[in-house]
Amino acid sequence: MNFVFNIYALSLVFFGSIAMLLSFYILKNEKGSVRWVGFMMLSTAIWSLAYGAELASTQLPQMKLFVILQYAGISALPVAWFRFCLDVVEKRDWFQKLNHKLLIIAVPVVTFLLVCTNDLHHIYYKNLSVDDGGVFPMLAITPALTFHVFTVYFYVIYAIGSYLLIIKFKNSDATYRRQNYIILIAAFIPWIANFCYKIGLKPLDHLDLTPFAFLLTTTLVFIAIYRFKLFDILPVARKKILELMQDGFIVLDYHHRIIDFNSAFIKYNAHVFSDKIIGKKLDEVFPDQPVLLQLVEKHYSGKHILFVRTKDGLCELEADIRLISPKLPNRSATIIKLQDLTDLKKEAVKSKQQADELQKLNALKDRIFSIMAHDLRGPLLNISEVLKMINSNMITLDEFKALSPTLTKDIAYTTDLLENILHWSRSQLNGYSINKEIFDLKTLITNEVNYHLPAAVLKKIEVVQDIPTHLPAFADMLMMQIVIRNLITNAIKFCSEGCRIDIFIHGVTKDYVDICIKDNGVGIADEMVRRLFKGEHISSRGTQNEKGTGLGLMVCRDFMERNHGNIQVESRVGAGTKFCLKIPSREIEEAPLTGGSSK
Repeated sequence: MNFVFNIYALSLVFFGSIAMLLSFYILKNEKGSVRWVGFMMLSTAIWSLAYGAELASTQLPQMKLFVILQYAGISALPVAWFRFCLDVVEKRDWFQKLNHKLLIIAVPVVTFLLVCTNDLHHIYYKNLSVDDGGVFPMLAITPALTFHVFTVYFYVIYAIGSYLLIIKFKNSDATYRRQNYIILIAAFIPWIANFCYKIGLKPLDHLDLTPFAFLLTTTLVFIAIYRFKLFDILPVARKKILELMQDGFIVLDYHHRIIDFNSAFIKYNAHVFSDKIIGKKLDEVFPDQPVLLQLVEKHYSGKHILFVRTKDGLCELEADIRLISPKLPNRSATIIKLQDLTDLKKEAVKSKQQADELQKLNALKDRIFSIMAHDLRGPLLNISEVLKMINSNMITLDEFKALSPTLTKDIAYTTDLLENILHWSRSQLNGYSINKEIFDLKTLITNEVNYHLPAAVLKKIEVVQDIPTHLPAFADMLMMQIVIRNLITNAIKFCSEGCRIDIFIHGVTKDYVDICIKDNGVGIADEMVRRLFKGEHISSRGTQNEKGTGLGLMVCRDFMERNHGNIQVESRVGAGTKFCLKIPSREIEEAPLTGGSSK
């Protein structure tokens, strides 16, 4: 090959070699978006080196060879530039789709193949010849239609990428101003060079200034990356961080105009479109917050509570105001962080309720252990001692018969207490299942009355039930059995001889059956009624000194709530007590009803 180097060829070869080395450095050491800059520099370097070699050539075949080599870089350059722009503006996902890739890559590939085979068809260049009339021999080109098609494609792709950068950098923070200016200037240099070429402003005929322009463009992009750390403080990273924050952020300039914000801030301004927030003053975005505006105008740094109405309702926000550069009030900026206190306060109330509930459960646990240690231990020890005395012949059979009623009561009390403790403990276990089913209330109540009838007869108490047959209920039958058993046991315990216990239907609705168990016994004091279902220590003895712990009623309330039912009590001292149960007759989806007292 013969070369006669001139100043243009030497400059292209020199700067193209530097661009080649820089591209190798970038591709070897960088990842992500910066690698596309490496591909841009590599494409530009190939173009420049090959064009420099063409300008130094004197023979047509040699020039044609270097034209083909130039197009290896020319055809790849718009793809690398467009991909770089997509990364900068966070649109890289667009390029992942196959049809989009084909749209961008197809024209360069076809163009390169046409250039390689142009001597066979001449549909890219009509004619290529050597012009010896200038300072040095140069290739004279007569372009065909496909040459113009590729030129349009090249600059359309380049223009779209440049437009994306302009839109991206338009509202960017001042922190990135120098980097943005360099990138935008670099983007416009090829347009200027091409414009000069079109109007004839060029040093020599047939001399294309475009590779010189792209050399300068890629060099400026390289400077933006490594001198001004373009990709170290790129707005992409800042935006990602801000978008991950749940608190709203806005940045105000010294005129109290919004110059930046994150997406969390938008939910507090449903009346303002996100693309219209930048540039608005604070009082336009928060027209109903004059105090906040006054604080900002006075260069206040601190916290302020404000209430904002959003599409989700009224929100309580804590505005944390921070002044940047307070020593320069005429050039200062303000950052306002908006933290939603609505959910935090709900969580605080929920935590307080959970803490109170845990405290109650701990107190109840201590109480149960105390009952087990004292009330269970005492009767069992009494029985044990009596049995020892019988075995040792320390008491006679008649004396044992005299003690048997007391022992029977102790055993009955111990059995009931153990049953209630076991039922309640079982219901508190995680994963304890409730087996709801349809059952007949008449049958269940009749069985429970028959079970308690001997105790009622012993105290000469009349038990009257007025429950119709085929009365369906939908609940856990075992739980309902325990509830009714406890209420009948209590009624017998607090009834004197000759009393009456009535079990009757109070009402029937579409969803519930109301059953009441009423007695005319000693009744319950008002204060005791208020404490009855709260799990507090209420120990009352029956009319024949029967002991009680209050655990049974606690179990009743718990079981009724778990079955979406309800328990109510009415009582007056000396006039008796009435417990009413609201039992579901079908599946109920709403929250459990709250148990309590009424008078």
